[in-house]
Amino acid sequence: MSTPPAPAAAASDEDGWAGPVAGLARLVDGLRRDLNPLIALPERVDELASLVAGLADALAASTARRHAAPAPSWLLAPTDTQNAAELLDALAGWLGAVFLRYPDGAAALPDCWCWHPDIVEELVWLMHAWSAAYQGPAASVGLAGDWHDRQRPGVVRRIRGAAGSCSRENHQTRPGRPPLATGAPTVPAAAELTVIAGWWAVDRDYPAPEPASAGASGPTAQEGARP
Repeated sequence: MSTPPAPAAAASDEDGWAGPVAGLARLVDGLRRDLNPLIALPERVDELASLVAGLADALAASTARRHAAPAPSWLLAPTDTQNAAELLDALAGWLGAVFLRYPDGAAALPDCWCWHPDIVEELVWLMHAWSAAYQGPAASVGLAGDWHDRQRPGVVRRIRGAAGSCSRENHQTRPGRPPLATGAPTVPAAAELTVIAGWWAVDRDYPAPEPASAGASGPTAQEGARP
C-alpha cells in the first residue's frame, strides 16, 4: 500500500510577504516617532525666538528706565552765572552741530532765541533727548526715530508759534514802545488763591467765591452762596 502524499504546506500569507511588510510597518512607525519632535521643531524654535525677543525688550526697557537722566531746566536753572553760561554754551554748540543742520529748524529759530526763556527750555530738553537717543547707555534706533519723527518737528512747530517773526530789534527799548515782556510772568489771581484754597478744601460742593473786581488787590473774593 502506497504511502499517501504528505499534505501540501499551507501557503504563507501572500506567499511570504507578511513578515517583511510587518517589519517595514514597524520601521515606519519607529521613524514617525523619531521624526515627530523634528516636525514640531520649527514651531518650538519660533516660540523660543519670541520669548527671547520679549526678554530682550523687557531688559532694554528696564535699562532705559535705570539710566534715564533728567534733563536740566533753563526755567528752573540754579541762580548761578557759571551754571547758566555752561548750559548756554553747550546748547549753542549742539545747535550748530545738529539742530541748525535741518532747514526747518534753521528757518524757525529767530536770532533773538536766547531772549525767549520758553524757546531755550524747548531746545535744552531736545538736546538731551538727542543725546539719550544717540549717545546714552540706552541709545537705540527706536529712540532716534522718535526724535526725528516726533520730538524735533514738535519743537520746531512750537518755536514758530512762540517767536513767529520776532527779532533782536523787537527786544530793544524804543521811544513809545515798551520792551517785550520776557521777564518773570505774573500769575493771574495770585492774590485770591487763599480764598480759592479755603473754598475748595471745605465748600467745593457749593458755588465758588466770586472773583474780586478788576484792579482790586488782596483776598477779596466774595463767598459763594450756600443753600
